[in-house]
Amino acid sequence: MTAADPADAVLRVGAIGFDEPRELLARHGLTLLAVADGEPIPGSYWGDTEAGIIGSTVYARPDTPVHSLLHEACHLLVLPPDKRAQVHTDATDSIEEEDATCYLQIVLAGHLPSVGSARLMDDMDRWGYTYRLGSTRAWFEHDAAEARAFLTARGLPTA
Repeated sequence: MTAADPADAVLRVGAIGFDEPRELLARHGLTLLAVADGEPIPGSYWGDTEAGIIGSTVYARPDTPVHSLLHEACHLLVLPPDKRAQVHTDATDSIEEEDATCYLQIVLAGHLPSVGSARLMDDMDRWGYTYRLGSTRAWFEHDAAEARAFLTARGLPTA
């Protein structure tokens, strides 16, 4: 008997529906579009179930992990608006922007009543995000000062 893949236990968009994340993203100037089951996700860097981004639009299917939807949305949010409009599939290769993206996705998960930051951090660990302190929570609570400073400088939420 093979052990189940922990990544299979992550919360998927279909479990919470599209309304809650759609409203959250709209408050930040982004659009969330649902993609039909089995259809390719436009703008998905990794393919498969991973969310996609084009301009100010985030694409997801019901089987898309919530952390993926938030991660891709946050990639757009950390960019200046003029750069955001040019994004198609790949938002950045900056370590600072990647760290800020990871931090912001945890913050925004706290604004989704059916998700919460704690669940999102657990899902990030299940999916395979890695941090030098050993867990997403340890990084978020003790090793993310640069990410918080980046977000503060851009006028983005840190709580």
